[in-house]
Amino acid sequence: MSLESQAHVLTQQVVEFVRAHEAWAAPIVGALAFGESLAFISLVLPAWAVLVALGTLIGKSGIDFWPIWIAGAVGAALGDWLSYWVGIKLGPAVAHVWPLSKNPELIPRGERFVAKWGPLAIFIGRFSGPLRATVPLVAGVFLMPYWRFQTANFVSAFVWVAMLLTLGDVVATIFTLIWP
Repeated sequence: MSLESQAHVLTQQVVEFVRAHEAWAAPIVGALAFGESLAFISLVLPAWAVLVALGTLIGKSGIDFWPIWIAGAVGAALGDWLSYWVGIKLGPAVAHVWPLSKNPELIPRGERFVAKWGPLAIFIGRFSGPLRATVPLVAGVFLMPYWRFQTANFVSAFVWVAMLLTLGDVVATIFTLIWP
């Protein structure tokens, strides 16, 4: 089974679980957003698709948006914060850790991106898969000031999760209008 097929099956299983056990929606979204935002893990965990799919349940099933949104945003912000902290602790030696060791261009490219955009790089990076995995790490390696990082981190996390969940809700609404 291909990686794409496995991701699709996992997405379906998570959505079906949440449909049957709505109380688990917020913790699951928080954990998935954490993993999706955590350096290294986010490269193998395509959680954004699950977040969009779970967004389709919000309008249809009556699951409350607010707890899911907050849990997802906090999970995403904590994932970025942990990546930032790892960057601070490991410094430039992080380039020798897999998968960065297999992609030596990521750290210099991330450094240029963070140097050019500053805290806005955290916000922009949140919306791009490869950047989401490396920008917070690079911000830590190159010692972006803590409060600049955290402000961009939390603001971008709340916007990112709202966008993914809303996208799912809009897609579900469109399908309902087309196929009543």
